[in-house]
Amino acid sequence: MSPHPTTLLPYSERIQLHTNPTAKRILEIMDRKKTNLAVSVDVTTAEEALEVVRRVGESVCMVKTHCDIIEDFTLAFSEELVKLSKELDFVIFEDRKFADIGNTVSLQYSSGVHKISSWADLTNAHSVPGPGIIKGLSTVGQPLGRALILLAEMSSSGSLAVDGYTKQTFQMAKDAGREFVVGFIAQSRIDTDISDGEDWLILSPGVGLAAKGDSLGQQYRTPKEVVGDAGADVIIVGRGIYGIKGGEQAVKDEAERYRKEGWKAYEERLQRQ
Repeated sequence: MSPHPTTLLPYSERIQLHTNPTAKRILEIMDRKKTNLAVSVDVTTAEEALEVVRRVGESVCMVKTHCDIIEDFTLAFSEELVKLSKELDFVIFEDRKFADIGNTVSLQYSSGVHKISSWADLTNAHSVPGPGIIKGLSTVGQPLGRALILLAEMSSSGSLAVDGYTKQTFQMAKDAGREFVVGFIAQSRIDTDISDGEDWLILSPGVGLAAKGDSLGQQYRTPKEVVGDAGADVIIVGRGIYGIKGGEQAVKDEAERYRKEGWKAYEERLQRQ
């Protein structure tokens, strides 16, 4: 199979293929910092989360959060996160996985305790509810310059997001336009024809340099498999970085190790013809 045409373009050239400011910023950061690494900060206190961010921030293009697992979440936490994102040059991806009707998700996105749209550059949604979920989220996020990615595939064993579901999710994004929807959570570059000048960001979770899975069904692949072979743009790593033993410096070193491996896979991908 020949490489997908987008995978042969450097991140710097793909910036001009996007109109959404968050998508542009992601690609600019990736090119500037030479990183396609996102760290998923899956800890349960604000202090822990911010400490992980401080340790990995220099090596990442984005930090992925789950605000609803932070037991002591406050807007002061999100304000500090935004401050760090500017100081350390990364985007904030709130992995909310919205999955309801348009009116409900617009309220979940803008209101309540978390007020996600006020601080998260990027969020995501399931396509199960249909195109109304995109419309509902876009009414809140698009005026703020935020971006949305859809869950086309997942890294858990037995996921139902495969085949026809994945293709329909892709088509839903195309129909909505790329002003707000900018890409997908997927295990590989989605094998669907794209138009000239069309580009989608592919973010892939389940990346590990050693472990191949866990007891809860997570499956891991190496950066080379994800970026080089499957054509993804961003590798998402969690416990493999922040869970390493050895203290602050060990976490920093491990984040940098993943950054280097992810970037190496990207550079090797560009050399393919």
